[in-house]
Amino acid sequence: MKILLDVCTPVQVRQALPGHEVHTAVRMGWGELENGDLLREAEAAGFDLLIICDKNLRHQQNLAGRRLVILELWTNHRPTLERHWALIRKAAESIRPGEYRTLDAPQ
Repeated sequence: MKILLDVCTPVQVRQALPGHEVHTAVRMGWGELENGDLLREAEAAGFDLLIICDKNLRHQQNLAGRRLVILELWTNHRPTLERHWALIRKAAESIRPGEYRTLDAPQ
């Protein structure tokens, strides 16, 4: 799976996704793009999944008809996320085409 990490998503999240092709928006040269432009560029570049920590994206963008799957994490706090690599991996690998999934904080 070809995965893009948004600018606010810690780069270390790639550790949760072994076996997948993981890129960051910054390394792609898209660090300054607004959300709508980022979504268009990611789809045009053939990304399957965008991982974000932005709680507003789904309210700011029309996501209907997008091929890109979006996984929203509950936080961008790296040490917290590191304790839940397995949960993030499971969510990323089970998400379906066209889905927008919010991964809630584990109990």
